[in-house]
Amino acid sequence: MKTTERLIESAREIWNEYYDHPFVRGIKDGTLDREKFKYYIIQDYLYLIDYVRVFAIGAAKAPDVPAMKLFVDYCKTILDTEMNIHDGYMGKLGITEEDLDMQMAIDNAAYTSYMLRVAYEEDAAAIAVTILACAYSYEVISRRMVSESPESLDDPMYGEWIKGYSCEEYHQENLTLMEFTDRLTEGISEEEYKHLERIFVDCSRFEKMFWDMGWEMRS
Repeated sequence: MKTTERLIESAREIWNEYYDHPFVRGIKDGTLDREKFKYYIIQDYLYLIDYVRVFAIGAAKAPDVPAMKLFVDYCKTILDTEMNIHDGYMGKLGITEEDLDMQMAIDNAAYTSYMLRVAYEEDAAAIAVTILACAYSYEVISRRMVSESPESLDDPMYGEWIKGYSCEEYHQENLTLMEFTDRLTEGISEEEYKHLERIFVDCSRFEKMFWDMGWEMRS
């Protein structure tokens, strides 16, 4: 098995818990309280600030130019699209610059601090692994939603979220990330793999905490 296949299998049980989470189910069936979703979107914006920093550190530690380009391209994509408060859900929910002054929730801060520690202390392969847990789990969740409830794509509030993470373009981005991770980890020892697996599982657990944070709106 490739490294990424083994990593995903190692966190399978945790990822299954995502799908059963009331926050995720609320997106799927359109019943999620709008204030909970708004809180989640604001916290996600705050998360993305540090997420971009992780990619930027990855660029600095990249072993070659293609790897550097991949990290830099992700930085640009996130900054130009997901962090544009005038587009997408930022605009739809009427989120303002003042709203973004909200304090980062403790679960969010713990997650991004962990990712940044890995980024500063370890190599590009470990950085790719921390990113993969977030990036690919969203595709898995959204594609399962579409498979089980195709009508969820038409929801006036949450259909856009589901489309964004289940679309072919996002799938291709994840394939690129997985191929990149497999390239960086080719030939690693079992001991090295187990270390990366621990990082991946830790990040997957933090993802579960992020859904809890959104549902409970806890700070």
